[in-house]
Amino acid sequence: MVAKLMNEGERHARKQKEYIEQLQNKNFKVTKIINDNLVFYGIQAPKEIFQKYRYLLKISDACSGSSTDSNISLSTRIRIVHFIINHTQIGTKENLRDLMKAKVFETRFCLHEKRKQKELKEEWARWTACFKGQPVTKVRDYFGEKVALYFLWLGWYTFLLILPAVIGILVFLYGLSYFNSSPLVQEVCESNTVMCPLCDNGCKVWKLSDTCSYAKLSLLFDNNGTVFFAMFMAIWTTLFMEFWKRHLASYVCEWRVTDWSESEEELILELVNNADCRPKMYKHSYLRTALVLICMLVIIGLTHFLVVFRVLVAGLLAKDFKSNLGSMLAGAVLHFIIITVMTKVNRIVALKLCKIEETRTFADTEKSFTVKMFTFQFFTYFCSLFYVAFFLGRINGHPGEYVRLAGQWRLEECHPSGCLTDLFIQMAIIMVLKQIISNMFEYFGPLFKKFLEKRKRQHKLQRKCATCYLKDDYPLKEGQELCENCKLRDWHTNYELTDVDSFSLFNEFLEMVIQFSFTTIFVAAFPLAPLFALLNNVIEIRLDAIKMVTLERRMVPKKTNTIGVWIDILEAIGVLAVIVNGLVIGVSSDFIPRLVYRYVYGPCVNGTAGVKDCMSGYINNTLSVASMADSRVKFDLDQMVTDGILATSCSYKDYRDTDFNITHQFWLILAVRFAFVILFEHVLVICKFIASWFIPPSPMNVKNDGLMDKFRRLQEDLKPSSSVRMDKRVYFSDH
Repeated sequence: MVAKLMNEGERHARKQKEYIEQLQNKNFKVTKIINDNLVFYGIQAPKEIFQKYRYLLKISDACSGSSTDSNISLSTRIRIVHFIINHTQIGTKENLRDLMKAKVFETRFCLHEKRKQKELKEEWARWTACFKGQPVTKVRDYFGEKVALYFLWLGWYTFLLILPAVIGILVFLYGLSYFNSSPLVQEVCESNTVMCPLCDNGCKVWKLSDTCSYAKLSLLFDNNGTVFFAMFMAIWTTLFMEFWKRHLASYVCEWRVTDWSESEEELILELVNNADCRPKMYKHSYLRTALVLICMLVIIGLTHFLVVFRVLVAGLLAKDFKSNLGSMLAGAVLHFIIITVMTKVNRIVALKLCKIEETRTFADTEKSFTVKMFTFQFFTYFCSLFYVAFFLGRINGHPGEYVRLAGQWRLEECHPSGCLTDLFIQMAIIMVLKQIISNMFEYFGPLFKKFLEKRKRQHKLQRKCATCYLKDDYPLKEGQELCENCKLRDWHTNYELTDVDSFSLFNEFLEMVIQFSFTTIFVAAFPLAPLFALLNNVIEIRLDAIKMVTLERRMVPKKTNTIGVWIDILEAIGVLAVIVNGLVIGVSSDFIPRLVYRYVYGPCVNGTAGVKDCMSGYINNTLSVASMADSRVKFDLDQMVTDGILATSCSYKDYRDTDFNITHQFWLILAVRFAFVILFEHVLVICKFIASWFIPPSPMNVKNDGLMDKFRRLQEDLKPSSSVRMDKRVYFSDH
């Protein structure tokens, strides 16, 4: 622990002294070293505490399968000491967290082990090890099971992204092969069609051929290959989850934490800290739950203002750009900036709501915070994407009767070649910008802080003495310690590193699960998403490793046998991915309209002579015409001028006749869309259930190892108890 140097008469100094005395009353050894204006307190726990923990762990119902070796690992000792110092109170019922908030203590942290730190750095935490495996068991021994399972999950996720990334590239190349030869692109690029203005004031009619590059971009991602890829990714998500459960089970069995229970371990630690303590009882308040739910709905509602903001900005941007491509790019960048701001707001609100709930344990608080924060972030990131995917260009009305927000702001329109490109641009900018910027801050932030800390240091610390320097390469023997100067050097070196807290690992998980959402939910619009995710994750694994091993203070090792509530969130994302990708292909893309045109309305059906491609005339078929002679069309004359010529009519994307009535083709396409979505989702849901049933969650060798381990423990417990029962029988027979 570290505190600012104060006069003994000050109130904070008295609280410091009282807290240290409480630790000493528990037989903790406290070493105090003063350096400049800082006071360092080294805390060492007595052996009795670890012996008590080992005994309670052995007789525990849920934790009896955990390792109960006579030598408790250092990571477990750190976890026990961390719990005790956090729950030690002074007379005013203030614990360490309260004292740190009041600035009585500045911080507390556990120390890095030089020898193991060096091993991890050489084997794992360096950029040259990007394509090497991860020493997950060594990570577990040093950082605990919770951090190890994060890297295990991230490594598994990255490995399984290889196949989707390759297929995504093939789908992209398939679209690229039609980049210049497609009749749809040629129809747009060679068209003389005059399109209606995109906004009310300042926008003029424009030629469809002006958006030739936009049409080419649309075909890259809106083609027949994306249908196959979306189906593949829906099945891949299921297989990923099922094989992850098997992969996890192997390590959980190896680490002997299969039957471990977080709530029961917390009870054990409470008893180790205070044998006379009373357990916190389970509580539930419908009023508090309702209040929290209402607050969550309010925050989710606020995220939809991003859509409102987008509508307001769209009209302004449409004036400055000749096509809606520039408008879409600028809107996506603005959306990303707002997401960055909302992330800070979401965290504050989620923490406040957790306090309202008054959860029983920290594990419950962490679970509650995870669900709330992910929910807020999901809606913040995806509300605009859902709008683009399912509402953009479908509820905007027609010339003379445009749908307006609050009766004033006109909604956006899709490009005649389809809406999927708008979704792709939005996804690509948000996903790529998020990955690049977050990685830069993650790596250079701690480096910059470390540089500033060195500059602020008033004088250089003395070099380590020769004796202590050699001790770094070997584990210290019992009772062996560093000299005071070398202790101070180690403590100060750790103090200068970037601080970590209980939610540091949560931030890493949240970042990856949001990426997983991007990779699976709207993958039909962005087949290259798995490739970008793969490249990012290869860097992310080493970046997180370097950061944890060399740039940050050591995380308190946490024990667990699962990735927690994240597994439920990933399962929910997998189900949502099937639904959304079916809707994206059926509703957002032009796959169904093209299919209907080819087999019902196209030139090949009509037997038109001299037609080279069955899709010829498709773009014109999707456009309707609004005449200036119609009194309902209210465009200004200035808006209808293009290239010095006054246009008497303009086209817009819709299936309407000259009286603005919906045509029969619209209803046929709508029926086929619904039929496709229902068929797509039912087939994939059945495939998901078959895969879940066919692949067992645990390998047979893991089940057999667990069975034999329990059998051996029961045998060992039976031997002494059997001899006791035999002695009792002899005693009663003699009497």
